[in-house]
Amino acid sequence: MSHIYAYYRVSTLDQDPIMQSTAILAKYPEAIVREEKASATTMNGREMLSILLDVMSKGDKLVVWKLDRLARNMNDLCSIVERLETKGASIEILDQAIDTSTPSGKAFLQILGVFAEFETNLRRERQLAGIAKAKKEGKYKGRPTAHNKGRIKDMLAEGMSHSAIAKELSCSTKTVQRVEKKE
Repeated sequence: MSHIYAYYRVSTLDQDPIMQSTAILAKYPEAIVREEKASATTMNGREMLSILLDVMSKGDKLVVWKLDRLARNMNDLCSIVERLETKGASIEILDQAIDTSTPSGKAFLQILGVFAEFETNLRRERQLAGIAKAKKEGKYKGRPTAHNKGRIKDMLAEGMSHSAIAKELSCSTKTVQRVEKKE
């Protein structure tokens, strides 16, 4: 028996996948829904998508609202498509009416993937140009240092735990770990 898997992804905790779910469930009310809150610049950290790709089998279909909800670069897109093809599963992207179970759908998906990656690269290029301009004008100095690195290093040298340092300095344990790692 084949299954339809709906995959929703938002980048930040304050975003809501309601538009994605409304569109997919209108067409596939029986879909098995999986939601993820993660950045999609790469496949790293996208546990739910990895699980879906592992459990899908012959005849199953992965449905996403838009291509950028699935992948933002050609390597990841091709990897996902190939992984599902080897299992006999397919992908449907509702917004662009693409279904990889057809030859034209596969070709169109690859073309769109190239443009999606191009758009991401242009956005990154514009961002870097804006940062360079702001630095040149003295308006951008990077993120300010939130904590005294020397104090964190001293506390680590005293043998304090990461959590104790974080609590005392009102910072995250991740901040303490970053300072320790840069030593």
